[in-house]
Amino acid sequence: MKKDKSMMVAVIILLVIAVGYIIVDKYNEKKQQEQFSAYQQGVQAGYEQAVVQLMQQAMTCQPVPVTYQNQTINVYAMECVAAPEQAEE
Repeated sequence: MKKDKSMMVAVIILLVIAVGYIIVDKYNEKKQQEQFSAYQQGVQAGYEQAVVQLMQQAMTCQPVPVTYQNQTINVYAMECVAAPEQAEE
């Protein structure tokens, strides 16, 4: 009888530990998903802001230098570049 009780207590303790571990694991997983979602939203917002700034600068009809690693190019708005046919008229 005493063995049965101690066995039952051990099983209950193990069950509580297992449930606790699962709850903590699920909580950490949810927290990571929230952080990743916030990171993705930040990346998207940064991308959109960079594109808007690039467009705004290009619309001033000035060359906009864009650099990636060791390469730089100048971006121009097509609206600011006169077509050859229009320049001759």
